[in-house]
Amino acid sequence: MRILLIEDESKIADFVERGLSDEGYAVTVADDGLKGEAEALTGEFDLILLDVLLPGKNGFEILTEIRKRTIATPVIMLTALGETEDKVRGLEGGAIDYVSKPFSFEELLARIRAQLRRPDAVSADRIEVGDLLLDLKTRRVTKGERDVDLTSREFELLAYLMRHPDQVLSRTQLLNGVWGYDYDPGTNVLEVYVGYLRKKLGNEGEEGPIDTVRGAGYRLRADD
Repeated sequence: MRILLIEDESKIADFVERGLSDEGYAVTVADDGLKGEAEALTGEFDLILLDVLLPGKNGFEILTEIRKRTIATPVIMLTALGETEDKVRGLEGGAIDYVSKPFSFEELLARIRAQLRRPDAVSADRIEVGDLLLDLKTRRVTKGERDVDLTSREFELLAYLMRHPDQVLSRTQLLNGVWGYDYDPGTNVLEVYVGYLRKKLGNEGEEGPIDTVRGAGYRLRADD
């Protein structure tokens, strides 16, 4: 799947490009409106991530031009503008979704996957690892026969770990993927939430299937 990212803030563009590339998408980045529009009008992409405030030409103008040319590529708007009228303008202009900055990578990825249903992804809304089952649509988590009640952030962290079973994920990867590019590198929030998940996923008297790999990060055991 080919994704066009039109974003002039290099920090955000690098964060999104790395994350999507790790997920197997081919990403093309344009750092201003004119370059982005030229790429979008080729019609060669499966999805476009479009910032609003861009040099050269803004996102609303680009969206208008894309739809004028009858190019049906799905467009997700990325913007720091939070006003309802801006969201309405984008959606009425032909965008299929709207993500406000700052956002977590997991949120963005879920919205992208909602638009890109691969033919081989029979169960794109569910992730299963060992006896853990996570439903992205209902946001229900079960471990064996029991339901696990998670907060929104716990759910996002578990979803990220379950997408990479038995892989050692660094602290930076997890903070980027779940808390987004705007996190404080000195925070201990990841350690706190890993602790919450271990308690909730553990059986009687046991911790859950998340290992600490000293000096490297965390790993979700797939065979637990």
